[in-house]
Amino acid sequence: MEAERKPILEMKGICIEFPGVKALDRVDFRLFPGEVHALMGQNGAGKSTLIKALTGVHKLDAGSILLEGRPIAPDSPLAAQKLGISTVYQEINLCPNLTVAENIYIGRQPMRFGSIHWKKLNADAEAALAKLNLRVDVTQPLATYSVAIQQMVAIARALDISAKVLILDEPTSSLDEEEVELLFQVLRRLREHGLAILFVTHFLDQTYQLADRITVLRNGERVGEFKAVDLPKLKLIERMVGKEVELAGGRRLAGSGAANGAGQALVEAAGLARKGAIAPFDLRVHKGEVLGLAGLLGSGRTETARLLFGADKADQGSVQIDGRKVSLNAPRSAIRHGIGFCPEDRKVDGLVGELTVRENIILALQARRGVLPNLSRARQEELADRYIRLLDIKTTGTEQAAGKLSGGNQQKVILARWLATDPRFLILDEPTRGIDVGAKAEIMELVLDLCKEGMAILFISSELEEVVRCSDRVAVLRDRTLIAELEGADVAEQNVLQTIARGQE
Repeated sequence: MEAERKPILEMKGICIEFPGVKALDRVDFRLFPGEVHALMGQNGAGKSTLIKALTGVHKLDAGSILLEGRPIAPDSPLAAQKLGISTVYQEINLCPNLTVAENIYIGRQPMRFGSIHWKKLNADAEAALAKLNLRVDVTQPLATYSVAIQQMVAIARALDISAKVLILDEPTSSLDEEEVELLFQVLRRLREHGLAILFVTHFLDQTYQLADRITVLRNGERVGEFKAVDLPKLKLIERMVGKEVELAGGRRLAGSGAANGAGQALVEAAGLARKGAIAPFDLRVHKGEVLGLAGLLGSGRTETARLLFGADKADQGSVQIDGRKVSLNAPRSAIRHGIGFCPEDRKVDGLVGELTVRENIILALQARRGVLPNLSRARQEELADRYIRLLDIKTTGTEQAAGKLSGGNQQKVILARWLATDPRFLILDEPTRGIDVGAKAEIMELVLDLCKEGMAILFISSELEEVVRCSDRVAVLRDRTLIAELEGADVAEQNVLQTIARGQE
């Protein structure tokens, strides 16, 4: 039966080379109508490059693309869209200064008597969002809404365009569980109506919840195409990394870090708060301890991290380091006190894509030195080489533009930047967001190794399993309020979820 089906999309022998890097090497891919096809692989495997080849961002060095059996050669995303290929990228590409409605219909606004028909525009936007069960004021600027809602708006825009192929590149990275399930309900309906969906994600559970078929890429080559039901999770991971792997072990013994701290906290916040961002909270982190922050989307995790780093100024409360009160009124102050911060949004708040890997790595260290002479070029290269090796950063060299790296390797560059400052307290806000399972395991292992060396770590992740696995204690947030701390045997996913749920009836 399946042999009689014809793919709506075929990519044959796709080759793309960048200076010093073969990004795709004779890759084949096919997509059938009425299916969700997951594209899997580690960062740098070629997933994003394949999508960009399909959508006209990258020119093919070899190979061909067929849509409904006919050759196509889109030279831009707009050209691909006109052919019926719609894409929602991991990084939200919308205009925050425009309204929600304008973002959904930009370039396609309904016209009346030579001008935009605003009433119809807003009504159509409301209808497009209603398909996602989302109801917001579409006349408000997009910037007034959370990242999650912005992501849903981007998806609504793509779904509203009459498409033969829908490409979703990490569409759930900013969504909570309810929003993910809502999106999946929509995608299942679209699949039933015959739409072909290419789904890129790093969440293994989501892959198996939604995908009918899986194609695995590794190092720019296709490993294989599999039915999801025929490929167990462990086998998928092994094909992604190219070797037999052992899944990450259980959570380290809770309380071990606090014991190493001999009772006194390295960092202690008392009554710290910022109006409209986070209610007053008390928090302590000991030397050699991982303190996890758990909570649903919008619970105040990032707001807490930004206060502790001085990226946002507190309205009240105080912070002590080693029992001495300090002023963290700016990131420079935090850096001077030995605090590092890997932010959630590496594109906006972390990486400087135009700078080289070397320049990105030494940024924080140079800032910490203040008015002291700049680091010598030799010292910069020595540091960059060291952390490239230590974190296994996949790059052509220290002088490659950091923006050209894969997402996981960009994350490692930001982590290297802060490790180079030899911090005592490291804040990790979603350090594994948008990166593959192999890179996640490496970063998680590094977190635990740093703690063994005495570093204090505040660990934030939307993946509760990660928080529970690596944390000595877990502080639970709900509605921008710290409501509980769990430690010892209480550090378990079920306990965290029950704590979050309590009082919400």
